[in-house]
Amino acid sequence: MRKYRHLTRFVNISSCWGLMIFLLPISNFPVLAQTDLGLRLKTEKAVADNGKSQVKDGKSRLDEGRTLLEAGRFAEAAKVWQEAAAVFQRQGDIINQAWSLSYVSLAYQKLGEWQKAEKAISNSLNLLQQDRENTGILAVALNTQGNLELAQGKAEDALKTWQQAERTYAKAGDRVGEIGSQINQSQALRSLGFYRRAQKLLTTVNNKLQSQPDSLLKAQALQSLGVALQVVGDLQKSQEVLKQSLVISDRLKSSADTSSILFSLGNTARDLQQTQAALDYYQQAAAKATNPRVQVEAQLNQLSLYAETSQWEQAKSLLAPIKSQLDNLPPSRASVYAAVNFARSLSRLAKQDGRESARSQEAARILARGVKQAETLGDMRAKANALTQLGELYLQTQQLDPALKLTQQAQQIAEEINANSIAYQAYWQMGRIHKIQGDTEAAIAAYKLSVDALKTLRSDLVAINRDVQFSFQESVEPVYREFVELLLQSNPSQENLKQARETIEVLQLAELDNFFREACLEAKPQLIEQIDPTKTTAVIYPIILPDRLEVIVSIPGKSLSSYKISLPKADIENSIQKMRQSLNPAYSNEERLRLYQQLYEWLIRPAEPQLANSGVKTLAFVLDGSLRNLPMSVLHDGKQYLVEKYSVALSPGMQLLQARSLKQDNLKVITAGLSEARPGFKALPAVHLEVKKIASAVKSQQLLNEKFTRANLRKTIQSKPFSILHLATHGQFSSQSDDTFILAWDQKINVKELGELIKSREEDEASPIELLVLSACQTAKGDNRAVLGLAGVAVHSRARSTLATLWAVKDESTAKFMGEFYKQLSQPGTSKAEALRKAQMAFLQDANFSHPYYWAPFVLIGNWL
Repeated sequence: MRKYRHLTRFVNISSCWGLMIFLLPISNFPVLAQTDLGLRLKTEKAVADNGKSQVKDGKSRLDEGRTLLEAGRFAEAAKVWQEAAAVFQRQGDIINQAWSLSYVSLAYQKLGEWQKAEKAISNSLNLLQQDRENTGILAVALNTQGNLELAQGKAEDALKTWQQAERTYAKAGDRVGEIGSQINQSQALRSLGFYRRAQKLLTTVNNKLQSQPDSLLKAQALQSLGVALQVVGDLQKSQEVLKQSLVISDRLKSSADTSSILFSLGNTARDLQQTQAALDYYQQAAAKATNPRVQVEAQLNQLSLYAETSQWEQAKSLLAPIKSQLDNLPPSRASVYAAVNFARSLSRLAKQDGRESARSQEAARILARGVKQAETLGDMRAKANALTQLGELYLQTQQLDPALKLTQQAQQIAEEINANSIAYQAYWQMGRIHKIQGDTEAAIAAYKLSVDALKTLRSDLVAINRDVQFSFQESVEPVYREFVELLLQSNPSQENLKQARETIEVLQLAELDNFFREACLEAKPQLIEQIDPTKTTAVIYPIILPDRLEVIVSIPGKSLSSYKISLPKADIENSIQKMRQSLNPAYSNEERLRLYQQLYEWLIRPAEPQLANSGVKTLAFVLDGSLRNLPMSVLHDGKQYLVEKYSVALSPGMQLLQARSLKQDNLKVITAGLSEARPGFKALPAVHLEVKKIASAVKSQQLLNEKFTRANLRKTIQSKPFSILHLATHGQFSSQSDDTFILAWDQKINVKELGELIKSREEDEASPIELLVLSACQTAKGDNRAVLGLAGVAVHSRARSTLATLWAVKDESTAKFMGEFYKQLSQPGTSKAEALRKAQMAFLQDANFSHPYYWAPFVLIGNWL
């Protein structure tokens, strides 16, 4: 739980948010969240008003349970609330009995005891049906039920329950409760895949809150909204809303609220990679905290960020005060997670300062105490987390047998309580241990179970991983890569090759999910024969591993084959960087050809005999890592470029493609572009020529300069039939979705907004968007994973194919190239990949544009037919 002061109103927004507390953004364990805001309770006014809470014994138990839940002592809270329910039952106080049972359900949900939670909330709602006048309490119970349904994967049921809760709060005249239920609904909508509706609902919530008078409730609701916006990736808006919340809290002099809001601001700043701002927010949160637990949580996040950014001296200065506070914290889930976080940071420091033995012993002592605390609390989830970290500590010190035993204990607990966010980590850890022990078969089995657990977590991972760039690469991506590495060891079987190919495809999908911070892509496993019925396309999967480059080749009608190049990853990455740089005209032809001949030897030469005898005309590459930054058409066999022999396409994975050939008889293009300069962006005068050449080749509707606004583009897309959308404007592809955009006359259009604009027209399977062309856009400089943004645009737009550029070329040559491309595309029987190849060949044969700088950046992503 991260954010709700009034649990009676804002129950845990979603299972995704519940999971956020269980994974660390810098590794596998939790960044400590705002437990003071999320779990500080107060008695609802509705209870005081109904006149039925006069039984001191029952009422005192209710209060005691709230205190225990706030402290993270969930099993004890459940027990106390059960006692309260029994007291109220004896007194015939149905309302407070129902109230107590609703709390019992909440405590069991925290513990992952779903059947007990379901029974308690069912009993609560049944009692409330006997007294329909207490709408405020019914709304609370409905919120608890919705939380349970979402945690159990019943998102549609949760949505309906929270909608009912909203209506019930409205009937009770509780505006804040209404808003809380709407925030909850947005999370259910995201789980169902309705991202646009979820975002629209959050916008509505924000508008409602702005009309509310300033109060602590408004500050708390704004904080809840701010964290919701952080989860969906709208970080700038999250920061704006949280700052507004902070202003209100400061004005009302609520130190506890202010501390918690500062904590939220620190997390959002961290996501925005505003390291110093995040550290300042954490420091202020700790300084203003009125609760020792909140203070240590803020310091622990500060410590982990110091370690993440290699500020070792600052990190060490926090160790003593944190350790002292940890020793004095009463047992609770928060104290167990604090132990896990502190142990993790100690392990990082141990590797840096050479005090590994002492640091490890201290970490082991802290974790062992955390395990015992979790056992005392009856909190199995907390115990599984602590055991996993303790197992990792033993693994780091090469004590493999105890490491395996502890990890297996964690895995068994995680399976029993259906905690896949912990189970995947435990299986991954077991796989690493088995691998070191030389038991490859057991290692492969464990890794497969870890990957399977990650699949079930797909929609949650986008919320779990706060920092896509770092967290995903550290705590999720290695699971896939290490599994593939095991599968491809020495003479892999066909079964292992198929499994490795499937795993790489799933990794590609997971990367895109994390890019968007939402599991929005529809994946349907397909064979290449299903996509290309002509059986003239081969698919090549290069995979960068720590000690080698593996290549899997899929040729229609043939068994999978693979080969490897034994080189350290650092050498491979260094060569790739030189290959990218060599495409600048300032480099000599000899150096460039040497480098791309090397790449040809790596990726193509071993498969040449099979390709030559297969009738293959197109090569589709599912590229890995920084290889995505290179144009495959430039590969050189010593005599000619690859594009001179084959059409070339890129794919984010076969599972994201749809089988369909282009229909040239009815090509209609919407062309939108900017030729004039805009603030911060230079003019592109040749866009006029580009638009003219497109119009001469195919039917087109034009939006130029001041006519190319966001609103006009949406209107045109919705009202005009078309098969190609051509955007000739400035744009950038980045590894961060917030920094991936195209430029319209009036504003930047973010990649998500662009996808929504394109999808805003009525879906028509008979005339889908065949091609999205992004002319003059480029990948972000210095961003090795920027092409994720290019792939993201391609798949999020739902266009069957995307033509874009890896770097910005002079707009005169771009206009000429696009004219040639459309001329070729309009020819009957010409595929998109073949049209691109012919346009590139035309440039290759033109002395003015024969250098790859002019023709190589154009890449086709998606369906090549």
